[in-house]
This record gives sequence, C-alpha cells and structure tokens, in this order.
Amino acid sequence: MERTYKTVYAWLVHLFTASGAIFGILALYEVYKGSMFLAFLYIAITIIIDAIDGTFARLIDIKKYANIDGALLDNIIDFLTFVIVPCFIILTGSIVSEDWKIPSMIMIALASCYQFTQLDAKTDDHFFKGFPSYWNITVFYLYYWQTTHTTNIIIIAVLAVLTFVPIKYIYPSRMNFISKSKCVRTLMFSATIVWGAATLALLFTYPNKAPILNAICIIYIAWYFLFSLYLTFFPIDYKKKTK
Repeated sequence: MERTYKTVYAWLVHLFTASGAIFGILALYEVYKGSMFLAFLYIAITIIIDAIDGTFARLIDIKKYANIDGALLDNIIDFLTFVIVPCFIILTGSIVSEDWKIPSMIMIALASCYQFTQLDAKTDDHFFKGFPSYWNITVFYLYYWQTTHTTNIIIIAVLAVLTFVPIKYIYPSRMNFISKSKCVRTLMFSATIVWGAATLALLFTYPNKAPILNAICIIYIAWYFLFSLYLTFFPIDYKKKTK
C-alpha cells in the first residue's frame, strides 16, 4: 500500500512539473493576443512551479516510483518558459528596436542552448554555472521599467556573455549549499521570498510606479549577483555537514 501511495505521489509531482508547459503555451497565446498582464502572470506561475517542484520530488526516491526522467522534463519546460516565451515577447513587442529584435533573439537562444546543455550547468555543489537563463524575469523587468532600447540591448548582450563566464549562481531552491550558517541560509531564503513577492506585486501595479517594490527588486538582484560572485571565489566545503 505504501508503494502505491508513493507511486501516485511521484506521478502527481511529474504532472505538476508538466503543467508548467501548459502555462508556458498559454503565455505565448496571451503575448500573441497582446495581453501582457496575463502573459506575465502565466510566466509567474511557471516560475513558482519550477521553484517548488524539486522540493516535492526530493521528498521520496522519485525515480524509483515513476519511469520518468524528471530532470529532462524540467529542462524541456524550462527552455520553453525561460527562453522561448521571452524570445517571442522580444520579437513581437517593443523592448528593443525593430533592427535588434532578431539579433537579440539569436543571442538569447544560442546562449541558452549552451547553458542548458553544458555537462556541468549545475555544479556538484548545487549552483548554476554561468548566467542561468533567467530571461523570463529579465524581459519582465525590461518591460516594466520601460528602459530605452539601447539599454535593453546592452543588458541582453551582457547577460548572454555572462552565460559563458563560469560564475556560480545561487540555486534558489538549494540554499543549504550557500553557507554553513543556518542564519545566513534563512536570511537568503527569506530575501528570495520577499523579492519574488515584490516582483509579482510589480505586475499588479503596472503601469503605476512603485518605488519601494523597485528598490527591493534592485537590491536583491545586486545582492544575489554579488553573493554568487563571492561564493564562486570562496566556496564553502559543501561535503561537510552544515549546522
């Protein structure tokens, strides 16, 4: 009976992960219709699914109870939601000038192909190596902040280059490997939750300005990058048990 429960649980977790593909396609449809609020809302749902499905999967030996390659399923959906959908937004919107739509798409697509297929894209100590293709979040900020075409092109180009730079970026759902201090791990996890809530709140405040929410997002992004850069040069010994 216990095995039956675990088998059902394992398949439900995979179904939950697979639902990200549905919301990704719905996001594409809303972009096509010009409903950017719903498009970004569906993107937000895919991010939430991606953030928590791994936690559910790790509660049991999921490979033992479901004949599914969860990592492959996750990568397929992530490529759709983190790469294809943002590329479509760029191609059909006004984030960059007309002349730079296709070059921007090419930079994002090629950099992401590399990021998703490199053998050590996720390091042994559970970090992303190189910019982890957060193009969905990037495109949302560029859309929300209404930054200039030139600024947006520079940001896209820099992030594409950072894909190939071996900085170890923090894996938001694997905070156990960023510090031996439980306090630091808890603070980083809490900050990530606050940032996520602030980013979602920006969607509901658009097109009104929200200085406090913007400040929270900018400070977190800066801190995330700087902390990731620090851990790249001064990694903790993750093999030792954390406190």
